[in-house]
Amino acid sequence: MINIILCGGSGTRLWPLSRTSLPKQFVRLFDGCSLFQQTIARNQPLCQTSYIVSNIEHYFLVLDQLSETSSQGARYLLEPLAKNTAPAIALACLTLDPDDLVLVTPSDHLIKDADAYQQAVAKAKSLAEQGYLVLLGITPTHPHTGYGYIEANGEDVSAFIEKPSQQKAEAYVAQGNYYWNAGIFCFKAGAFLAELQQHDAAIYQACQNALKTTEQANPLQIDKTAMQRIPEQSIDYAVMEKSSRVKVVPADIGWSDLGSFDALYDEIKTEPQANAHLARMANAPAPISLNANNNLIVSRERQIALVDVENLLIVDTADALLIAQKGSSQKIKQVVDALKQTHPELTQVHRLAYRPWGTYEVLVESEKYKVKRIVVKPGNKLSLQKHLHRNEHWIIVSGTATVTLEDEQKIVRPNESIYIKIGQLHRLENQGKIDLVMIEVQVGEYTGEDDIIRIEDIYGRAPHAR
Repeated sequence: MINIILCGGSGTRLWPLSRTSLPKQFVRLFDGCSLFQQTIARNQPLCQTSYIVSNIEHYFLVLDQLSETSSQGARYLLEPLAKNTAPAIALACLTLDPDDLVLVTPSDHLIKDADAYQQAVAKAKSLAEQGYLVLLGITPTHPHTGYGYIEANGEDVSAFIEKPSQQKAEAYVAQGNYYWNAGIFCFKAGAFLAELQQHDAAIYQACQNALKTTEQANPLQIDKTAMQRIPEQSIDYAVMEKSSRVKVVPADIGWSDLGSFDALYDEIKTEPQANAHLARMANAPAPISLNANNNLIVSRERQIALVDVENLLIVDTADALLIAQKGSSQKIKQVVDALKQTHPELTQVHRLAYRPWGTYEVLVESEKYKVKRIVVKPGNKLSLQKHLHRNEHWIIVSGTATVTLEDEQKIVRPNESIYIKIGQLHRLENQGKIDLVMIEVQVGEYTGEDDIIRIEDIYGRAPHAR
């Protein structure tokens, strides 16, 4: 069986922890692991291969996090833009044998009961081998109004219900034959494609056309123009709600989509009404609490103290602080929408940013200057580029830098430095076997990340991305 892992995500619901460049599935939430890494580990005993469908901008983040797991490699399908789940799954299935069994899973869900999950997947696999499109129906723990529901008659699906009212949700839970739709599916690749062709031929044909213009390789990178022609639709609307070959397997697996900070609080609290603390750094100090209850505190290195407050969500990052009432975390998307108009960079990237070649972290930023810590992985190099508005001073901390400056190449060692003037063509490279760490001081009228004229880039990125 092949595990198709869907890695889409806009990074809005857990802002400021998640950003466009670091969606929820890649945020390290539990014991230094991300939900993506947990998904890989959970499905390895069940599947022979991982087939990761990701936005092209997150490909190198996927590779980084995958390298920390016991995975022996994977197949990759890279999308230049998101078109929802139906096209993502169709594109992957079109590259497989029609008889291949696939287990389609989101990459950003939490499942705590591994044994029950394996049993549910085994039952789904048995039904899928008979040609059915199977989905896992999560046994509801409470009348949640933010999920879609599946009405079941045994293994048969009677109806799909969109997010219901509180009254209807209570009735569904009381009745007992309604389940949450978690977006976990199992079927033969050919069976799904046949149903897609029957019920949404436009998506099927557009996906076929896109693959005709795509070079067959791993990673499989879909052409942007072809991707733009694919209609945007979920698998539920395109196929599952229309097909007569759908089955449901009830699953009580300790599931959560962690779609809000309220859900995160529920997962990490130790007892009712207690404060829940998620430390984002190993040395994060424990919060001081005086008559404060039922709060979520997500912290880094700062000391946080709470006095006479309750039911708050407090999320502290290096460049943003969120304080919200519990029960209001669904409104965070409105905050992100507002920031996109005023400070878009706060929705896109953390002070610690991941790049194909390594990472950079903004240490200090003020008018006309910026200080960064840059780490370049062995065998990697930045783009050949120049800037129009800033000078740069590089100080090597550890490792050895190979620096291209105009037509000259220089070796710069620890405790040595080099100066790049405005307009000079330059590149930083790590030809060594350990991380190259350096401090970069930028001075100029403008120090934004888009002050780049790229001449050459081995990663094929757009001109504005360093």
